[in-house]
Amino acid sequence: MEIKTRWKKVPTGFKLGFVVLAGVATGLAAYGFFASRAHSYLSDNPQTCVNCHIMAPQYATWQHSSHREVATCNDCHVPHDNIFNTYYFKAMDGMRHATIFTMRAEPQNIFIKEAGIRVVHNNCIRCHSTLITDAKLFDYTSAYHDKYSERLCWDCHREVPHGRVKSLSSTPYARVPVPGSPVPGWMKNLIK
Repeated sequence: MEIKTRWKKVPTGFKLGFVVLAGVATGLAAYGFFASRAHSYLSDNPQTCVNCHIMAPQYATWQHSSHREVATCNDCHVPHDNIFNTYYFKAMDGMRHATIFTMRAEPQNIFIKEAGIRVVHNNCIRCHSTLITDAKLFDYTSAYHDKYSERLCWDCHREVPHGRVKSLSSTPYARVPVPGSPVPGWMKNLIK
């Protein structure tokens, strides 16, 4: 039986109820997308990372690092081998972050996951490959890099770029941009 034929057999009251429920569900989904600032996660703006208050120390320490001038959060924390992998990784990592934040299960100390470790390490090498292979520097650094090639870059370059961020209280005076209110102006005016 075709959909049109089935739809004609449904009583008018049920049709109206279905349309209203579909409209409410669509409206709630659209508002959730807007209130959660989901659209901001498609950009490379570092301020997006402080939509979640727990990332304030990481944002503040990055903001005072030398990497601030040349790299955003995504330059280090997202793979850059192809566009599909980039957005797949962002989506998976973002859903994990959103779930943790929604459930209020944020840990006091933030540690990077295994998948993120590989991505950051590969991005260190991607950006700094000319330093690693520079002939003048290579004579000096080759012994170290060859000897410790199985180590991660930050095993030696420990405080790059976030310094010593151990917990939310490790940077108590961190200044970070405060996200704007997700409540539309017209709704604020109704409350007044």
